[in-house]
Amino acid sequence: MIGRLALAGVVVAPFAVGIVLARGDAGNVEFRFEDPQIVESSGLVAQDGLFVTMNDSGDSGRVFAVDPLDGETVGVTRWDGGVTDVEGIAPAGDGRVWVGDIGDNKQSRGSVRLFRVPVGAEDRTVAPEWWELTYPGGSRDAETLMSDPSTGRVYIASKSVFGGTLYAVPPDLASGDNRMRAVGHVIAVATDGAFFPDGRHLVVRDYARAVVYSFPGLEEAGTFRLPKQRQGEGIAVDTSGSVFVSSEGQHTGVLRVSLPSELRRIVTPRSGSGSSASPGSSSSDAAGPSAGPSAGPSNGVTDGSADGSPAAESWIWQGRPWWAYAVPGWVGLMVLVVFVRLVRRLRR
Repeated sequence: MIGRLALAGVVVAPFAVGIVLARGDAGNVEFRFEDPQIVESSGLVAQDGLFVTMNDSGDSGRVFAVDPLDGETVGVTRWDGGVTDVEGIAPAGDGRVWVGDIGDNKQSRGSVRLFRVPVGAEDRTVAPEWWELTYPGGSRDAETLMSDPSTGRVYIASKSVFGGTLYAVPPDLASGDNRMRAVGHVIAVATDGAFFPDGRHLVVRDYARAVVYSFPGLEEAGTFRLPKQRQGEGIAVDTSGSVFVSSEGQHTGVLRVSLPSELRRIVTPRSGSGSSASPGSSSSDAAGPSAGPSAGPSNGVTDGSADGSPAAESWIWQGRPWWAYAVPGWVGLMVLVVFVRLVRRLRR
Protein backbone atom coordinates (compact mmCIF):
# COMPACT_ATOMS: atom_id res chain seq x y z
CA MET A 1 0.00 0.00 0.00
CA ILE A 2 2.82 2.36 0.93
CA GLY A 3 4.51 1.68 -2.39
CA ARG A 4 1.33 2.55 -4.25
CA LEU A 5 0.91 5.78 -2.29
CA ALA A 6 4.50 6.77 -2.98
CA LEU A 7 4.06 6.05 -6.69
CA ALA A 8 0.84 8.06 -6.76
CA GLY A 9 2.60 10.97 -5.09
CA VAL A 10 5.41 10.97 -7.67
CA VAL A 11 2.90 10.84 -10.56
CA VAL A 12 0.59 13.53 -9.16
CA ALA A 13 3.29 15.92 -7.89
CA PRO A 14 4.22 17.41 -11.30
CA PHE A 15 0.58 18.28 -11.97
CA ALA A 16 0.24 19.79 -8.50
CA VAL A 17 3.28 21.92 -9.22
CA GLY A 18 1.68 23.02 -12.47
CA ILE A 19 -1.50 24.11 -10.70
CA VAL A 20 0.43 26.07 -8.08
CA LEU A 21 2.77 27.79 -10.52
CA ALA A 22 0.40 28.34 -13.46
CA ARG A 23 0.17 32.12 -13.20
CA GLY A 24 0.86 34.65 -15.88
CA ASP A 25 -0.58 36.99 -18.46
CA ALA A 26 -3.38 35.98 -20.82
CA GLY A 27 -1.03 35.98 -23.80
CA ASN A 28 -1.86 36.74 -27.44
CA VAL A 29 -4.10 34.14 -29.08
CA GLU A 30 -2.69 33.28 -32.51
CA PHE A 31 -5.58 30.91 -33.28
CA ARG A 32 -7.76 28.24 -31.66
CA PHE A 33 -7.95 24.56 -32.50
CA GLU A 34 -11.35 24.24 -34.17
CA ASP A 35 -11.14 20.47 -34.58
CA PRO A 36 -13.10 18.82 -31.71
CA GLN A 37 -10.81 15.78 -32.00
CA ILE A 38 -7.85 17.82 -30.76
CA VAL A 39 -8.48 17.54 -27.03
CA GLU A 40 -5.01 17.21 -25.48
CA SER A 41 -2.40 19.13 -27.44
CA SER A 42 0.72 17.85 -25.72
CA GLY A 43 3.27 18.90 -28.33
CA LEU A 44 3.54 21.55 -31.03
CA VAL A 45 5.54 22.13 -34.24
CA ALA A 46 5.53 25.17 -36.52
CA GLN A 47 6.50 23.98 -39.99
CA ASP A 48 5.76 24.85 -43.63
CA GLY A 49 3.20 27.50 -42.66
CA LEU A 50 1.19 25.02 -40.57
CA PHE A 51 1.10 23.96 -36.94
CA VAL A 52 1.30 20.25 -36.19
CA THR A 53 0.09 18.72 -32.95
CA MET A 54 -1.06 15.43 -31.46
CA ASN A 55 -3.16 14.27 -28.54
CA ASP A 56 -1.75 13.07 -25.25
CA SER A 57 -1.84 9.44 -24.10
CA GLY A 58 -4.96 7.42 -24.89
CA ASP A 59 -5.20 8.40 -28.54
CA SER A 60 -4.32 6.31 -31.58
CA GLY A 61 -1.31 6.95 -33.79
CA ARG A 62 -2.14 10.23 -35.52
CA VAL A 63 -1.01 13.83 -35.90
CA PHE A 64 -2.98 16.91 -36.99
CA ALA A 65 -1.85 19.63 -39.40
CA VAL A 66 -3.64 22.90 -38.61
CA ASP A 67 -3.92 26.11 -40.63
CA PRO A 68 -3.20 29.05 -38.28
CA LEU A 69 -5.34 31.39 -40.39
CA ASP A 70 -8.58 29.81 -39.16
CA GLY A 71 -7.56 27.03 -36.75
CA GLU A 72 -9.05 24.35 -38.99
CA THR A 73 -7.40 20.95 -39.40
CA VAL A 74 -6.27 20.60 -43.02
CA GLY A 75 -4.66 17.17 -42.78
CA VAL A 76 -4.46 14.16 -40.48
CA THR A 77 -1.72 11.55 -40.73
CA ARG A 78 -2.66 8.17 -39.23
CA TRP A 79 -0.77 4.95 -38.84
CA ASP A 80 -1.78 1.47 -37.77
CA GLY A 81 -0.31 -0.30 -34.77
CA GLY A 82 -0.65 0.51 -31.12
CA VAL A 83 1.03 3.40 -29.37
CA THR A 84 1.55 3.49 -25.62
CA ASP A 85 1.83 7.16 -24.65
CA VAL A 86 2.57 9.68 -27.41
CA GLU A 87 3.89 12.84 -25.77
CA GLY A 88 6.35 14.62 -28.06
CA ILE A 89 6.66 15.94 -31.60
CA ALA A 90 9.50 17.68 -33.47
CA PRO A 91 10.36 18.83 -37.00
CA ALA A 92 11.94 16.17 -39.22
CA GLY A 93 12.33 18.13 -42.47
CA ASP A 94 10.97 17.47 -45.96
CA GLY A 95 7.34 17.67 -44.84
CA ARG A 96 7.77 15.19 -41.99
CA VAL A 97 7.75 15.20 -38.20
CA TRP A 98 9.24 13.05 -35.49
CA VAL A 99 6.67 11.65 -33.09
CA GLY A 100 7.79 10.41 -29.66
CA ASP A 101 5.93 7.57 -27.98
CA ILE A 102 7.96 8.42 -24.90
CA GLY A 103 5.52 8.88 -22.01
CA ASP A 104 6.13 6.59 -19.04
CA ASN A 105 4.56 7.92 -15.83
CA LYS A 106 5.32 4.72 -13.92
CA GLN A 107 8.83 4.46 -15.43
CA SER A 108 8.19 0.81 -16.29
CA ARG A 109 8.85 0.69 -20.04
CA GLY A 110 11.92 -1.18 -21.19
CA SER A 111 12.12 0.99 -24.29
CA VAL A 112 10.28 3.82 -26.01
CA ARG A 113 9.57 4.45 -29.69
CA LEU A 114 10.41 7.17 -32.15
CA PHE A 115 8.29 7.51 -35.31
CA ARG A 116 8.81 9.59 -38.44
CA VAL A 117 5.73 10.41 -40.49
CA PRO A 118 4.79 12.78 -43.33
CA VAL A 119 2.45 15.68 -42.59
CA GLY A 120 0.70 18.29 -44.69
CA ALA A 121 -2.59 19.53 -46.07
CA GLU A 122 -4.12 16.13 -46.78
CA ASP A 123 -5.47 13.10 -44.92
CA ARG A 124 -3.36 9.96 -45.22
CA THR A 125 -2.70 6.62 -43.61
CA VAL A 126 0.95 5.59 -43.65
CA ALA A 127 3.31 2.83 -42.65
CA PRO A 128 5.67 4.91 -40.53
CA GLU A 129 9.37 4.51 -40.00
CA TRP A 130 10.02 3.73 -36.34
CA TRP A 131 12.87 2.88 -33.98
CA GLU A 132 13.26 1.55 -30.43
CA LEU A 133 15.12 3.78 -27.96
CA THR A 134 16.51 3.01 -24.51
CA TYR A 135 17.94 5.21 -21.76
CA PRO A 136 21.22 4.62 -19.93
CA GLY A 137 20.54 3.50 -16.38
CA GLY A 138 16.90 2.48 -16.83
CA SER A 139 13.54 3.90 -17.85
CA ARG A 140 12.55 7.57 -17.70
CA ASP A 141 9.32 9.48 -18.13
CA ALA A 142 9.50 12.11 -20.88
CA GLU A 143 7.30 14.50 -22.83
CA THR A 144 9.86 16.63 -24.64
CA LEU A 145 11.09 15.82 -28.15
CA MET A 146 13.35 18.21 -30.10
CA SER A 147 15.44 18.19 -33.26
CA ASP A 148 18.57 20.24 -33.95
CA PRO A 149 17.98 22.31 -37.13
CA SER A 150 21.71 22.26 -37.91
CA THR A 151 22.18 18.49 -37.90
CA GLY A 152 18.67 17.01 -37.68
CA ARG A 153 19.67 15.08 -34.57
CA VAL A 154 16.87 14.24 -32.13
CA TYR A 155 16.91 14.94 -28.37
CA ILE A 156 14.60 13.88 -25.54
CA ALA A 157 14.29 15.62 -22.17
CA SER A 158 13.13 13.60 -19.17
CA LYS A 159 10.34 14.84 -16.93
CA SER A 160 10.94 14.58 -13.18
CA VAL A 161 10.48 16.72 -10.10
CA PHE A 162 14.07 15.76 -9.23
CA GLY A 163 15.38 17.53 -12.34
CA GLY A 164 15.32 16.93 -16.08
CA THR A 165 18.08 15.43 -18.19
CA LEU A 166 18.60 15.93 -21.91
CA TYR A 167 19.34 12.76 -23.87
CA ALA A 168 20.77 12.53 -27.37
CA VAL A 169 19.34 9.95 -29.75
CA PRO A 170 22.04 8.12 -31.75
CA PRO A 171 22.83 9.94 -35.02
CA ASP A 172 22.47 6.75 -37.05
CA LEU A 173 19.33 4.84 -36.10
CA ALA A 174 19.45 1.05 -36.28
CA SER A 175 16.69 -1.54 -36.52
CA GLY A 176 17.46 -2.88 -33.04
CA ASP A 177 18.06 -1.11 -29.75
CA ASN A 178 19.21 2.51 -30.02
CA ARG A 179 20.80 3.56 -26.74
CA MET A 180 20.63 7.26 -25.92
CA ARG A 181 23.19 9.21 -23.93
CA ALA A 182 22.83 11.95 -21.33
CA VAL A 183 24.25 15.32 -22.39
CA GLY A 184 23.21 17.66 -19.58
CA HIS A 185 20.53 19.16 -17.36
CA VAL A 186 17.32 20.94 -18.26
CA ILE A 187 14.36 22.26 -16.32
CA ALA A 188 12.50 19.85 -14.04
CA VAL A 189 8.97 18.72 -15.03
CA ALA A 190 9.75 19.44 -18.70
CA THR A 191 6.64 19.16 -20.87
CA ASP A 192 7.99 20.25 -24.27
CA GLY A 193 10.86 22.02 -25.96
CA ALA A 194 12.15 23.32 -29.29
CA PHE A 195 15.33 24.60 -30.92
CA PHE A 196 15.64 28.14 -32.19
CA PRO A 197 16.51 28.56 -35.89
CA ASP A 198 20.12 29.46 -35.11
CA GLY A 199 20.73 25.91 -33.84
CA ARG A 200 22.68 27.37 -30.93
CA HIS A 201 19.82 27.79 -28.50
CA LEU A 202 16.84 25.77 -27.35
CA VAL A 203 13.90 26.35 -25.05
CA VAL A 204 12.30 23.90 -22.63
CA ARG A 205 9.05 24.60 -20.79
CA ASP A 206 7.16 23.32 -17.78
CA TYR A 207 3.59 24.25 -16.81
CA ALA A 208 4.37 27.86 -15.95
CA ARG A 209 7.76 28.99 -17.25
CA ALA A 210 10.32 28.33 -19.95
CA VAL A 211 14.11 28.32 -19.89
CA VAL A 212 16.36 29.18 -22.84
CA TYR A 213 19.67 27.29 -22.99
CA SER A 214 22.75 27.63 -25.12
CA PHE A 215 23.57 24.57 -27.22
CA PRO A 216 25.48 22.35 -26.92
CA GLY A 217 26.75 23.78 -23.63
CA LEU A 218 23.28 23.90 -22.03
CA GLU A 219 24.15 27.05 -20.11
CA GLU A 220 21.03 28.90 -18.97
CA ALA A 221 20.57 32.07 -21.03
CA GLY A 222 17.38 33.20 -19.35
CA THR A 223 13.95 32.32 -17.99
CA PHE A 224 10.55 33.77 -18.81
CA ARG A 225 7.03 33.25 -17.52
CA LEU A 226 4.45 31.63 -19.75
CA PRO A 227 0.84 32.77 -20.18
CA LYS A 228 -1.81 31.21 -17.98
CA GLN A 229 -3.20 28.05 -19.61
CA ARG A 230 -5.52 25.23 -18.67
CA GLN A 231 -2.65 22.75 -18.70
CA GLY A 232 0.02 24.20 -20.93
CA GLU A 233 2.36 21.59 -22.39
CA GLY A 234 3.31 22.35 -26.00
CA ILE A 235 5.87 24.85 -27.28
CA ALA A 236 7.09 25.61 -30.80
CA VAL A 237 9.49 28.03 -32.46
CA ASP A 238 8.97 29.08 -36.09
CA THR A 239 11.60 30.08 -38.65
CA SER A 240 11.54 33.71 -37.51
CA GLY A 241 12.23 32.72 -33.90
CA SER A 242 8.71 33.45 -32.67
CA VAL A 243 7.55 31.28 -29.77
CA PHE A 244 4.12 29.67 -29.49
CA VAL A 245 2.56 27.55 -26.75
CA SER A 246 -0.41 25.17 -26.68
CA SER A 247 -2.52 23.62 -23.96
CA GLU A 248 -4.60 20.54 -23.32
CA GLY A 249 -8.37 20.99 -23.63
CA GLN A 250 -10.84 21.15 -26.50
CA HIS A 251 -10.82 24.32 -28.64
CA THR A 252 -7.92 25.77 -26.67
CA GLY A 253 -5.88 28.62 -28.09
CA VAL A 254 -2.33 28.57 -29.41
CA LEU A 255 -0.67 31.62 -27.87
CA ARG A 256 2.17 33.73 -29.20
CA VAL A 257 4.72 34.48 -26.47
CA SER A 258 6.84 37.62 -26.43
CA LEU A 259 10.41 36.93 -25.38
CA PRO A 260 12.16 39.38 -23.06
CA SER A 261 14.27 41.76 -25.15
CA GLU A 262 17.58 40.42 -23.81
CA LEU A 263 16.63 36.86 -24.76
CA ARG A 264 15.35 37.94 -28.16
CA ARG A 265 18.74 39.49 -28.94
CA ILE A 266 20.51 36.31 -27.89
CA VAL A 267 18.49 33.86 -29.98
CA THR A 268 18.13 36.02 -33.12
CA PRO A 269 20.71 34.84 -35.69
CA ARG A 270 23.28 37.45 -36.59
CA SER A 271 24.10 38.16 -40.20
CA GLY A 272 26.53 35.52 -41.46
CA SER A 273 26.25 33.30 -38.38
CA GLY A 274 23.95 30.53 -37.33
CA SER A 275 21.21 29.03 -39.44
CA SER A 276 17.95 30.65 -40.42
CA ALA A 277 16.58 27.53 -42.10
CA SER A 278 13.32 25.96 -41.08
CA PRO A 279 13.64 23.61 -38.09
CA GLY A 280 14.53 20.14 -39.29
CA SER A 281 15.02 21.28 -42.91
CA SER A 282 18.43 19.63 -43.28
CA SER A 283 18.57 17.29 -46.28
CA SER A 284 20.68 14.93 -44.18
CA ASP A 285 17.54 13.78 -42.36
CA ALA A 286 16.90 11.08 -44.91
CA ALA A 287 19.58 8.85 -43.41
CA GLY A 288 18.45 9.23 -39.81
CA PRO A 289 18.31 11.88 -37.13
CA SER A 290 21.65 13.23 -38.24
CA ALA A 291 24.08 12.57 -41.06
CA GLY A 292 26.56 15.06 -39.68
CA PRO A 293 28.77 15.03 -36.60
CA SER A 294 26.99 15.04 -33.28
CA ALA A 295 27.39 18.00 -30.98
CA GLY A 296 29.19 16.78 -27.91
CA PRO A 297 28.55 18.11 -24.43
CA SER A 298 30.68 20.97 -23.17
CA ASN A 299 29.39 21.06 -19.60
CA GLY A 300 31.31 18.09 -18.24
CA VAL A 301 28.51 15.53 -18.55
CA THR A 302 29.54 12.28 -20.18
CA ASP A 303 27.72 9.36 -21.74
CA GLY A 304 27.35 7.53 -18.45
CA SER A 305 29.04 6.22 -15.36
CA ALA A 306 30.51 2.78 -14.81
CA ASP A 307 27.24 1.31 -13.52
CA GLY A 308 25.32 2.48 -16.60
CA SER A 309 23.54 5.42 -14.99
CA PRO A 310 24.00 8.83 -16.64
CA ALA A 311 26.57 10.99 -14.95
CA ALA A 312 24.16 13.90 -15.27
CA GLU A 313 21.90 12.33 -12.65
CA SER A 314 24.53 12.96 -9.97
CA TRP A 315 24.00 16.71 -10.43
CA ILE A 316 20.21 16.68 -10.21
CA TRP A 317 20.01 19.41 -7.57
CA GLN A 318 22.31 21.89 -9.25
CA GLY A 319 20.45 25.08 -10.17
CA ARG A 320 16.99 23.70 -9.38
CA PRO A 321 14.09 25.99 -8.30
CA TRP A 322 12.82 25.84 -4.72
CA TRP A 323 9.95 23.52 -5.53
CA ALA A 324 12.35 20.90 -6.88
CA TYR A 325 13.34 20.49 -3.23
CA ALA A 326 9.91 21.07 -1.69
CA VAL A 327 7.81 18.68 -3.76
CA PRO A 328 9.90 15.51 -3.25
CA GLY A 329 10.25 16.44 0.42
CA TRP A 330 6.47 16.75 0.72
CA VAL A 331 5.95 13.40 -0.99
CA GLY A 332 8.49 11.78 1.32
CA LEU A 333 6.83 13.30 4.38
CA MET A 334 3.42 11.97 3.34
CA VAL A 335 4.85 8.50 2.82
CA LEU A 336 6.49 8.64 6.25
CA VAL A 337 3.21 9.66 7.90
CA VAL A 338 1.36 6.78 6.27
CA PHE A 339 4.12 4.37 7.30
CA VAL A 340 4.03 5.50 10.93
CA ARG A 341 0.25 5.14 11.08
CA LEU A 342 0.41 1.67 9.57
CA VAL A 343 3.02 0.55 12.10
CA ARG A 344 0.88 1.83 14.96
CA ARG A 345 -2.12 -0.10 13.73
CA LEU A 346 -0.10 -3.31 13.41
CA ARG A 347 1.08 -2.96 17.03
CA ARG A 348 -2.47 -2.79 18.38
